[in-house]
Amino acid sequence: MSYVKPNPVQKTYAESQSDVAAVAGKARTQLFIGGRWLHAKNALAFDVVDPSTAQVIATVADGEVADAIAAVDAAAAAAEPWKATSPRCRSDMLMKCFHLMTERSDWLARLISVENGKALADARSEVAYAAEFFRWYAEEAVRNRGEFGLAPSGANQIIVNQEPIGIAVLVTPWNFPAAMATRKIAPALAAGCTCVLKPAAETPLAALAIGEIMADAGAPGGVVNVLTTRTAGPVVSALLHDKRVRKLSFTGSTGVGRILLKEAADQVVSCSMELGGNAPFVVFDDADLDVAVAGAMAAKMRNGGEACTAANRFYVQRGILEDFTRRLGKEMAALKVGPGLVPGTQLGPLITKAAMSKVASLVEDAVAKGARVVTGGSRYDGDGFFYPPTVLADVPADAALLNEEIFGPVAPIVAFDTEDEVVRMANDTEYGLVSYVFSRDLKRALAVAGRIESGMVGINRGVVSDAAAPFGGMKQSGLGREGGHHGMLEYLETKYIATGW
Repeated sequence: MSYVKPNPVQKTYAESQSDVAAVAGKARTQLFIGGRWLHAKNALAFDVVDPSTAQVIATVADGEVADAIAAVDAAAAAAEPWKATSPRCRSDMLMKCFHLMTERSDWLARLISVENGKALADARSEVAYAAEFFRWYAEEAVRNRGEFGLAPSGANQIIVNQEPIGIAVLVTPWNFPAAMATRKIAPALAAGCTCVLKPAAETPLAALAIGEIMADAGAPGGVVNVLTTRTAGPVVSALLHDKRVRKLSFTGSTGVGRILLKEAADQVVSCSMELGGNAPFVVFDDADLDVAVAGAMAAKMRNGGEACTAANRFYVQRGILEDFTRRLGKEMAALKVGPGLVPGTQLGPLITKAAMSKVASLVEDAVAKGARVVTGGSRYDGDGFFYPPTVLADVPADAALLNEEIFGPVAPIVAFDTEDEVVRMANDTEYGLVSYVFSRDLKRALAVAGRIESGMVGINRGVVSDAAAPFGGMKQSGLGREGGHHGMLEYLETKYIATGW
C-alpha cells in the first residue's frame, strides 16, 4: 500500500500568501517585560513558520535565562501594588480586555490561522472562547469571599481569607495559542497575582498580541510579562528556581509535565497541570446517529484533532457499528483540506513536519496490524504539513494509536458488545482528561459517565469546554482545574486567622 499521494491543496498556497504577509506584518515580535517591548538581551531571534507552506512568516525575540529573571523582576515589582488593587478595578481592566479582544477578533483569528495552521472558522471560535475567559474572570474577580464563624469550642472566632498566591509562571501550548493564554492570565490577575507567560515557540505571535491587548486595556507594567524563547527547558527551570515564583500553570504533554513537577518540587511551587489525553468516544446502540456523528466530528476535528480533548478512541456498539462507520467516513471524506486563510477550508495542516510524520506512522502501524482504511490513510507529498481526514475500522487492541494521543485528524473505530466491556476499555489508559458518551438512555449515560475515569464527560455532545466550567483531568492527565470559580482558586492561598476578641 502507498502511504503518499499528490497534495490536492498545493495550488491554493499562492492564493493566501498576500494575506499571510499582511496579517503577520502587524504582529508584535519583541519580548513584553515590565510594560515595555524589548529585544532579547542576547539580541538573538527565531523564526515562526506557516505550517501551510513551511515558509518563515516572522522572526521573534529569543529570550534566555537573563530575560526570564528580568520578567520575574518586573512581576515582583508589580506584585504588591496589583495585590492592593481593588477587585473592582481588576474586574474593570479584565472587562476592557474582553472588549478589545472582541474588537480585534478578525485580525487575531487570522493571526492564529497563519501561525498555527488551523482553519479560519476554527480560529474565530478560539478567539471567542479566549475572550470569554476575560469576561468570566472579570465577573469572578469580585467574588473572592472568605468565611467567618465561631469555633465549636467557643474559644475564638475563625476567619478564613483567600489571598493571592504570588508570582505565577504560565506555560502554554501551540494548539490553542490564545485560549490557553487567557485561560491562565485571566484567573491569575483576577486573584491578584502577577505573571510571566511563556508561550510555545511554534505560536508566539498570538501570545504577544494578548500582551498588547492587556497593555492597551490599562494593565500596569509588570502585571503580565510575555517571554518568547526556543530554549524552554533552561528558561522555565530558571523561573521555577527563583524563590519569588510561587505558582506554575502548565498545559502540554504528560512527559513534559512530569519533568516540570520535579523541577517545581525544589522550591515547593504550587502546580496546576493540564496534560495529555486519550479520550474515549462511546456510542451505544440506542444513540441518535445524527447526534452521534455530529458529536464525533466536533470531538475529533476541533483544531484538526490537535487537541487534548480530541476523541482518540471510538468505541461503537456492534448493532450500529456499520452505519456509524459509514456515516463518519462520509463526513470526514467531505472535509475541504487547505491553508487556514483560504475560504472554505475546513481542515488545515498539522503544526510541524514531525507532527505529520507521527500521525502517518500511527496510521501505518494500525493498518499493518489489520486495521481497515475507510477514508484517508495516506500522507500528502509537497510543501506544508497536511494529513487527510482519516477513518480506520477494525482497529486491533495493540495498535499504537489506541494507546497514545494521535493529535491529528484520525478516527480509529473499535466494536464493543456490553457496557462493562466498554467501560473497561475506556479506563484502560494512564490518561483521564475527557470522555464522550452517546445514548438516548440518560440513566445509562449518566451511569457510564460515573464509571469512566475522567475529569470531564460530554453526554450527547462533542464539545465540553466552557469558561464557566472546571476543566481538568484525573490520573496522568493533570492536577487542578482551569475555568469556572475553581480556576481562580488555583491562584489563591487559604489563610486562617484565629482571634480571641
